[in-house]
Parts: sequence; structure tokens; C-alpha cells
Amino acid sequence: MAWFRKDKKPLTAQDRRDVPTDVFDKCQGCGEILYRERLAQNLNVCPNCGHHLRISAEAYLSFLLDSGTFEEFDAGLRAANPLDFEDLKPYTERIAAAEAKGKTEAVISGKGELDGIPVIIAVMDFGFIGGSMGSVVGEKIARAGRAALKAEQPLIVVSASGGARMQEGIYSLMQMAKTSAVLARLHDAGIPFVSLLTHPTTGGVTASFAMLGDVNIAEPGALIGFAGPRVIEETIKQELPKGFQRAEFVRDHGMVDCVVDRRELKETIARVLRHQYVGWSD
Repeated sequence: MAWFRKDKKPLTAQDRRDVPTDVFDKCQGCGEILYRERLAQNLNVCPNCGHHLRISAEAYLSFLLDSGTFEEFDAGLRAANPLDFEDLKPYTERIAAAEAKGKTEAVISGKGELDGIPVIIAVMDFGFIGGSMGSVVGEKIARAGRAALKAEQPLIVVSASGGARMQEGIYSLMQMAKTSAVLARLHDAGIPFVSLLTHPTTGGVTASFAMLGDVNIAEPGALIGFAGPRVIEETIKQELPKGFQRAEFVRDHGMVDCVVDRRELKETIARVLRHQYVGWSD
């Protein structure tokens, strides 16, 4: 009988094209297809498995700092090409391509308030040449450290990096010593430094400022190490333990203090700062 039948209209190729391709994301942890807007509301943490998807430096600033309090430092600093590095793709072209995406460097620094606590903050951005540490990145982090020293305010650095920027050679490697020296001055002055390690934090960044925090906090599942797992396996000719160099493994072996869900980072850092420095106690 016709009124009990419901004719189904097949989904055509044209119908599929009408669905915007930027509406959904696929979780790299469980493979779940996630509605992008809802995912953003959850700080890009998969509600199904808890996998932390990568977010931008601007996103970290937006949820770590109180609304309307951020003031950027050194926005005009730009990378140069001190070694006239040329490769299959010249360094200047790599910089131009990264800047064309609306980014100026692999770190954003400035001041603001975190839960009412005045802080100096620097956030690395993996989207700019893999978050690599060149001379500008090192200089901006060092300046942020000196600003924290002058203002006697805690320093927070959010790391996301593939390591030193090879196109700048020794100029990049010098940033390891420069940033570490500034952090030593903060330590001597008793000013807190909180290091937040996100996915990935590797190479010269791990070997310098990222691991020098008074408190080192990692996001769940973040890759943290100097050389990558594949390089280590090829070097020692042995299979690595499951979860090697992931945040939880690194924590269990004493290299970071805690692993904290992104949605709890602001509250956790505020509690750490109030505990470390009586001047910000409630």
C-alpha cells in the first residue's frame, strides 16, 4: 500500500559536495568524526577518547589568559637569513610561505593575567616552520624572561617544536644557551617559571628552556624528547618500550612533574603559582 511506503531519495555525488569540507575533523586517536565547532568548544580534545588535537598559539592564549588582558611583546621581530642558507627550497621562501598563513614567527610573547595573576607568557606555534627555534624565537623568549625578571612576575612558556632551526645553524644553537641563562637569573631571583610541553616538544627546545621549569607540565600524549623514537631505535638497534617519549612515560620516569588535561590547565597553573609564591595567595 502506497501510504505505508516511503521512497528514499539516494544521496548523489552533488549532495555530498554540498556538505562543507571544513565542518568535521577526524580524531587521530580513535578515528571518530567530530563536529569541528563542538570540538573547538572542547578545546580540541576528543570527547570520545580524550586525544588532544593540535591547536594554535592564539588558542592557548585565549583560554589560558583572562579575556582582554593580553598585550603582545616584540610583534615586529622577523626572521632573517644570516647564513644565506639555500636548499631545495630556500629559507627565505619558507619564511614567506609561513608568513602568508598570517603568522609572524614560531612564538608569540607578551603579558596578561591568568586567573587574576599577572604573568609573562610565550607560546610557540608549530604551524610556523614546525615551531623551529631560530634566533628570533630565542630572542623573544629571552626578552620575555627579562620582562618577568624586571616586573617580578611569573613566566609561562608553552612549547611546541621540532627543535632548532637548521637553516640558521649556530645562530639557532646559541639560543639554547641564551634562554637558559635568562632562566637561571629568574631562578636566582625566586621568580616562578612554569613550562608547558605540548605535542611535540623535541630537539634543542627540549634540551634547553622547555625542561628547565620550576614545574614542568605536559599535555596527555605529547611527544617529548630530544631525538625522535625512530632515530633512537636505529642507533641502539633495539625496540623501544610502548609509549616511549610520550608524556605519561616521561612523567613516570621523572622528567616532567605532571600530565594535565588541556581543559584543566588554567586552573592547574593558577594553583601552582599561588602555591609557589605567597604574594599571589588567595
